[in-house]
Amino acid sequence: MQDEVVRIARTWLGTPYHHQASLKGVGTDCLGLVRGVWRELYGCDAEAPPPYSRDWAEAGGVETMLAAAAHHLEPVRDGKVEAGDVLVFRLRPGLVAKHAGLATSAATFIHAMEGAPVAEVVLTPWWQRRIAAVFKFPIAQSK
Repeated sequence: MQDEVVRIARTWLGTPYHHQASLKGVGTDCLGLVRGVWRELYGCDAEAPPPYSRDWAEAGGVETMLAAAAHHLEPVRDGKVEAGDVLVFRLRPGLVAKHAGLATSAATFIHAMEGAPVAEVVLTPWWQRRIAAVFKFPIAQSK
């Protein structure tokens, strides 16, 4: 399963950034990337997210992304990152978690950031310090 997550995530490389989108090769944001991998694994979306602004996390102050991840994914209690894991990041201390990516190894991950296409990058110490939670896709729901 974890190898399949990495394989699918890599097919999104180069997809342009587009806020609220989730269409491989056309446009996606970080949540759309995770949603797109989920769709390829299970054949449908886990749920349709409500419309969200770029500053939704700062405006609301609610851990919406972490709550949704905990609802649909399996938490990794020890926080150890492995290929195929979903990483949720808190970009600044004290703010809610609002960025996500998919680990391709313990040292690399794929994500979508505004102003750049989907890319596989090193999980540098800067990124490691910002990991708020690590999750796995559930095995029971796969097609």
